[in-house]
Amino acid sequence: MPEDRPVTLTKRTLDKDLDKLTYVEDAANHVTTRLIAPGLGLIFLGLAMFVAGIYVLDRPGATLVIAAVALAGYMAMNIGAKDVANNVGAAVGARAITMTQALVMAAIFEILGATIAGGPVIKTVSTHIVDTDRIINSGKLAWLMMAALLSAALWINFATWLKAPVSTTHAIVGAVVGAGAAAVGPDMVNWHVLAAISAGWVVTPFLGGTIAAGMLFFIKTFIIYRNDKIAAARYWIPILIGLMAGAFTAYLVLQLAPRNTVAGLPTLAIGIGVGLMTWFSARPFVAAQSVGLENKNSALRKLFRLPLICSAALMSFAHGANDIANAIGPLAAIVRSVRQGDSLSIVAGATGQTVPFWVVLIGGCGISVGILLYGPRLIRLIGSQITKLNPMRAYCVALSAALTVIVASWFGLPVSSTHIAVGAVFGVGFFREWYTSRSRRRLDYMRQKAEASGIVWSDMEEADEHNPDEIHRRRLVRRSHFMTIIAAWAITVPVSALLAATVYWAMVALFI
Repeated sequence: MPEDRPVTLTKRTLDKDLDKLTYVEDAANHVTTRLIAPGLGLIFLGLAMFVAGIYVLDRPGATLVIAAVALAGYMAMNIGAKDVANNVGAAVGARAITMTQALVMAAIFEILGATIAGGPVIKTVSTHIVDTDRIINSGKLAWLMMAALLSAALWINFATWLKAPVSTTHAIVGAVVGAGAAAVGPDMVNWHVLAAISAGWVVTPFLGGTIAAGMLFFIKTFIIYRNDKIAAARYWIPILIGLMAGAFTAYLVLQLAPRNTVAGLPTLAIGIGVGLMTWFSARPFVAAQSVGLENKNSALRKLFRLPLICSAALMSFAHGANDIANAIGPLAAIVRSVRQGDSLSIVAGATGQTVPFWVVLIGGCGISVGILLYGPRLIRLIGSQITKLNPMRAYCVALSAALTVIVASWFGLPVSSTHIAVGAVFGVGFFREWYTSRSRRRLDYMRQKAEASGIVWSDMEEADEHNPDEIHRRRLVRRSHFMTIIAAWAITVPVSALLAATVYWAMVALFI
């Protein structure tokens, strides 16, 4: 027999085997990476259920409440994943803040908004859409709210996967109406409340767009199209920051104080005082930032960075105050239906009804977890694909949306932050189209700038500004996104309502 010899691998053979191992490792890492976010989401849901168990384990209906907490947590994560684009998309699109910084900031202010100012809207979603006081069977109320939570979360999850900016408020309101009609009949639905909410859905996007366009007009008139832009910015930016701080402080005073205990004049005085102090403090900061900047529009981006970040944080707070109800409004109704009480609670309205604090905290943390795990998917659509945003335009979008949502939250109206944010973005874009072609101030400024540079402003160049073909070519708003968003809004309420009714009937057939 021939003598056995050791097998010698050539270099080429060894490289091939190592390449195969590398490919396998890369594939495993790719699969594992995609599982990290769902795994962390499941861990959060487990912790939320554990916290709920601590409070309700020894009470009747504990199992139902714990299951509802899991659904509410799932809904909250979907809201965070989808709606973070409304909060910080403008800031990220304008490159004033990085994606990581935006996600962390949004997560913190979402929790603050939910826990400090979420009560009035929670009450509307949990008690006013369907007349819960007339539903004698508490078990039926709990199951219809469970169906609403599950169906709304599924629809939002599907829309997020499609990168469609649908409204979470539309989804939960439609789901509550559909499940309520299926469970107790359409007579139990407060159609006048639904009509008021729907009217808000129509008005607030136009309001947000109008405010954003008005603010951009102010900035263009008094800062951008001035001979000395930097000096104008040094004067006006601290004033804008002070106004923002004063208005937000007055809102917080009204939210933190019990209803009807703080008069309007003291609140106004506090807001004015904080606004003046903020204005005084911002002046040297803005002046220091402006040192050495050239008299160009690009230099203004640096000066508007701080106001933009502050307005994005304010928008996150406002979103937490309003959209927290989309996640825990049904959960609050379930907790109340099984007569679960807690001494640590927040006031949900002027009637004195309360929501347990741990319920609100689970919702706020759930939104923040969704932001951190899944948030970047839609930020680019809101922040850059509808219309191009620089820090000045993004500041107008974020602040106008925040102010609109805050006012709606104060009145307990569950408006769509998606509606308002996108409406503000479109308002800025359409205003720029109008201003570019029709503003005499802009044309005069461009002519003076050309003459100062030794360039002759020809009649042809001025004619291009008013040429329909040239205006069409320069359109600054992507019409395709506009129609896609409108279509997504139109179908959300009926789809979520039908889905909720189907889910409720399935639950009844399987569990009741």
